[in-house]
Amino acid sequence: MNINIGEVLLNLWNDSGFSAIINGFGAGGWQNLVMIIIGCVLLYLGIVKQFEPLLLVGIAFGCILSNLPPVPGAAAMYNQDLWNAYINGSAYQVLNEAGEVIKTIEEIHFTDIIHYGGLLDIFYIGVKAGLYPCLIFMGVGAMTDFGPLLSNPKSLLLGAAAQMGVFAAFFGAVALGFTGQEAASIGIIGGADGPTAIFLTTKLAPHLLGAIAVAAYSYMALIPLIQPPFMKMLTTAKQRKIKMVQTRNVSKTEKIIFPILVTIFVALLLPDTAPLVGCLMLGNLFKETGVTDRLSDTVQNALMNIVTILLSTAVGATMVGSTFLTVETLKIVVLGVCAFILSTCGGLVGGVIMCKLTGGKVNPLIGSAGVSAVPMAARVANKEGQKANPSNFLLMHAMGPNVAGVIGSAIAAGFLLSVFG
Repeated sequence: MNINIGEVLLNLWNDSGFSAIINGFGAGGWQNLVMIIIGCVLLYLGIVKQFEPLLLVGIAFGCILSNLPPVPGAAAMYNQDLWNAYINGSAYQVLNEAGEVIKTIEEIHFTDIIHYGGLLDIFYIGVKAGLYPCLIFMGVGAMTDFGPLLSNPKSLLLGAAAQMGVFAAFFGAVALGFTGQEAASIGIIGGADGPTAIFLTTKLAPHLLGAIAVAAYSYMALIPLIQPPFMKMLTTAKQRKIKMVQTRNVSKTEKIIFPILVTIFVALLLPDTAPLVGCLMLGNLFKETGVTDRLSDTVQNALMNIVTILLSTAVGATMVGSTFLTVETLKIVVLGVCAFILSTCGGLVGGVIMCKLTGGKVNPLIGSAGVSAVPMAARVANKEGQKANPSNFLLMHAMGPNVAGVIGSAIAAGFLLSVFG
């Protein structure tokens, strides 16, 4: 048998991704190349600058994988057209190696995604089904101590005040031309809660998932830079020096009853948020019972790590150049930072009001921790308090509004989902 070495090498070159880059970089054109560069920048921020590295590294790498040109004859790792057909209820055309239509599927089901999709399509099923955010919340619950909130129940009000940015950004997004579903997904960035933002966006505006997820986690990572200027702007030096007295000890019985009651109440009030709050409180119950230590340890470590890998990579895969590099993405970035700032200011204003109503017994800095970034926001409040007064220790006091913010953002998401879902 005669083998034409030149033809073999030519076919090898034509089938490679390098050829696709030179010949226009696939269907996405220059946008895919830009997204690969953005993915590398995000890797730099996650690895070198350590901005939420556990999530940002996976998101960045997923972005790179989904924007690489697919090799002819091989399935792309993430097929946006397949998901668009599933979301919009439209037909999907299956192509062969030559790009010819060999089959048309009138209605896409999850089984079709598994059969015709790539690796990242299968990962994304857990995002679309709302599985990963709920499992992340279970891990967060197992790592959360609701003791500071129970010992000082009025800190729940600060967590509620810190949701102001969610609704302010919602109305801002509507004013900029976004639909109600899109505006709700953008507004939830103000809650500073990545899993909640992903959960709500996959239900209401999945085409915005990449931009919203990156914005949410980026601003969470930048809390130490974003919040301090507004803390100084909205509080006086005298208020920042206030030392708060030690709160009462919370019994084990209270800590066990609390997640059960919250689950029942919230699920009855807003059934749409039951998956998030239910998983959050189940994880906390594993922690507090004292008889499920193995489950608590598994949820906090092994399960949390596995789900984080799948979630971050799948979310990054949605950052396809053709849909990410748009004017809408820029608007989301701007609205997201406005939502985050307004949520911080809402918590601080609530803290100032509470300070005055209690006769100066509450340091208003703890209000900034009402956003849902646990425990980073509480640490920032503690750090700023110590700058004003080195003997000031606000960490445990700030954890009350901080964990209240987790519940508050989930309730806000449930409300938006019940209205626009």
